[in-house]
Amino acid sequence: MTSPNVPTLQLNNGTTIPQLGFGVFKVDPEETTRIVTDALEVGYRHIDTAAIYGNEVGVGQALAASGIPREELYVTTKLWNDRQTDAPAAFDESLDKLGLDYVDLYLIHWPLPQRETYVQAWKALEKIAESGRAKSIGVSNFLVPQLEKVLAETGVVPVVNQIELHPAHQQPAVTAYSREHGIQIESWGPLGQGKYPLLELPVITAAAEAHGKTPAQVVIRWHLQSGFIVFPKSNRRERMAENLDVFDFELTDAEVASITALESAGRVGADPNEVN
Repeated sequence: MTSPNVPTLQLNNGTTIPQLGFGVFKVDPEETTRIVTDALEVGYRHIDTAAIYGNEVGVGQALAASGIPREELYVTTKLWNDRQTDAPAAFDESLDKLGLDYVDLYLIHWPLPQRETYVQAWKALEKIAESGRAKSIGVSNFLVPQLEKVLAETGVVPVVNQIELHPAHQQPAVTAYSREHGIQIESWGPLGQGKYPLLELPVITAAAEAHGKTPAQVVIRWHLQSGFIVFPKSNRRERMAENLDVFDFELTDAEVASITALESAGRVGADPNEVN
């Protein structure tokens, strides 16, 4: 279910997920079909989209035109905030836009703790999973209190928690809790979204030079060796190929440790406690 060389990770429901995929956050809907087609041709088989991105139709068109068997693709989409009390209908709309009979993974996009509707949404996702139209269900941007509440009130453990994660912001408490409960971590904004000079830091550039790779490849490799699922995005075909070309080298333990030591609670995206 993945392109050559991309490892898969086991999820807590017995399914597997390609550890490296392609994200389409902020990809222009008008350009999505072309960009996803490029990604598929380069070798990606794991595509991560969301209802709020407005590009599910383009993703679906690229998938349909690719000729790649459905079972070789891994497709994720997400429930947007204003549909937490209407998740079944929202899911149907996403499936229709994607032109698919099922998705491999369906996520609650944000917990919205002030609204307290995420448990209701999670119970709706459970029923969607039971129907087989989502092979797996998970969450995104959940912090420890929200994970605790979901587990306490439903007993159904998300297969993944997709969170902002890059060397300056690794969310160690969330990551530790998730791993303790068998929840895989997916990194969004894996390169820091260009909001701090990550790719110019000496520990990154030194590792890049040592391995004959780019700084971005080094950071992607750090995510992989740290056990995270990662999907960098790019609109440029050559950069897509570069981001996928990270399986012919391995960072040393010391290099991994030096990058991990960059942790500084340096969030560059929205705080989940404040998104409402």
